[in-house]
Amino acid sequence: MKRGLPGMCTLHANSAREAVVKMCTLPLLAGENIGTAFVVPTVAASVDLVVHVNTDASGQRRVREIVALPGRAENGVIETADVFTTRDGRLVRADGYPPHPDRFAAAGFDLPALLGERA
Repeated sequence: MKRGLPGMCTLHANSAREAVVKMCTLPLLAGENIGTAFVVPTVAASVDLVVHVNTDASGQRRVREIVALPGRAENGVIETADVFTTRDGRLVRADGYPPHPDRFAAAGFDLPALLGERA
């Protein structure tokens, strides 16, 4: 996480926020050589988005929520913002905004269009 290289990972969790908690908790299992004071800010600074996928009643995988991590943590809790959430079984736009919009543009993505802010 600390090398600054882009990447992705998978993690089993019941929600996007639970995945963030797990990312902060699992390294602590390494023992006393690592602590919350290091792990929480590192996760907050290293992870931009968490996409939670779940299976529906028919067994198909569906995106249930997308949560942004703006990079801030306070009292051991990482700040999150809903970008997309599920309401009445549908994925809908929430109020949150992904951090680092410049990275989307550099990769050729029109972030406002992806978020449904422009036609």
